[in-house]
Amino acid sequence: MKLPGAAALVTGASRGLGAALAEELARRGARVVLVARGAAELEEVAGRIRAAGGEGHALADDVGAPGAAARLAGAATALVGDLDLLVHNASSLGPVPLRPLLETSGDDLARVLEVNLLGPFRLTRRLAGSMALRGEGVVVHVTSDAGREAYAGWGAYGVSKAALDHLARIWAAELEGTGVRFLTADPGEMDTRMHAEAMPEADRSSLADPAAVARALADLLEDDGWPSGARRELAAPGVAPARA
Repeated sequence: MKLPGAAALVTGASRGLGAALAEELARRGARVVLVARGAAELEEVAGRIRAAGGEGHALADDVGAPGAAARLAGAATALVGDLDLLVHNASSLGPVPLRPLLETSGDDLARVLEVNLLGPFRLTRRLAGSMALRGEGVVVHVTSDAGREAYAGWGAYGVSKAALDHLARIWAAELEGTGVRFLTADPGEMDTRMHAEAMPEADRSSLADPAAVARALADLLEDDGWPSGARRELAAPGVAPARA
């Protein structure tokens, strides 16, 4: 896709990969709407984008809340017009320290699914129809290999990511031929607050820089060679398999 002038919405954009990707997209000319719960952190990222000459708009909201999709879709399109790119990056680990399923409550699992699965579903449902009518658009699901591999202690998160992966494939199958494409991107293990919460003992020097991963994802978005429903791993060579 052509990023200059594109209207993009990135969730989980107050820190980590989301913040880095929002800044990278703006550097490449996209008009970016940033979404996260933390208003102060979010506005700081949007401010950096504007200070660098880009267009960044902060919308503080909880993507897991039932009414968030309607609010965000309406506000984002009012700010930048019809969206060309939707990135589902917001994610919840669930309670930390991580715990086995036998110690995970139904409420804890439900909250993870609200953020990691139902939020993306609701927001895509609000926005993909407009993309299909215009015959173009890209939706990115940020995933993890915890959705493919069974890691002890990662149950709630892993279940949500496995479902997110399959959700993207179903969207791709159902909207095939409309011009709307779906990409699942596994960023690998990154040096983020979320990773530190999940694995505080990890060697940070072995983790990928979120800015480098954001550049790799932006490069991939600009390459139209991947088919809808594709799953791509973004980790740099030598970086350990993704778990967060």
